[in-house]
Amino acid sequence: QVQLIQSGGGLVQPGESLRLSCAQSGKILSIASMGWYRQTPGKQRELVAQITSGGTPTYDDSVKGRFIISRDNEKNTLYLQMNSLKSEDTAVYYCTIDSRLAFKPYWGQGTQVTVAS
Repeated sequence: QVQLIQSGGGLVQPGESLRLSCAQSGKILSIASMGWYRQTPGKQRELVAQITSGGTPTYDDSVKGRFIISRDNEKNTLYLQMNSLKSEDTAVYYCTIDSRLAFKPYWGQGTQVTVAS
């Protein structure tokens, strides 16, 4: 059974950095893309960063130049390096993996990131 286990959230001050990790247990075949979403209370989940199976990243404009998405295939782990954090980055962050063979994407459990002075 596939699970995505997230770690790395927490409380930081504006301007600081955090790295989120998303460790995959179990095999996922035919991965189309992997990504990170975030959600704040009362709002829909929004895509922050995405990387294709070929390694091409895309970013929401709000995080472009500050966040970096990457994947370690040997460790089956997806990362989100978040630099120059702002208060508006405060949210629950979710990792996701989309397989061409699955009915719906796989999701991590979510991790809270709070940016406050």
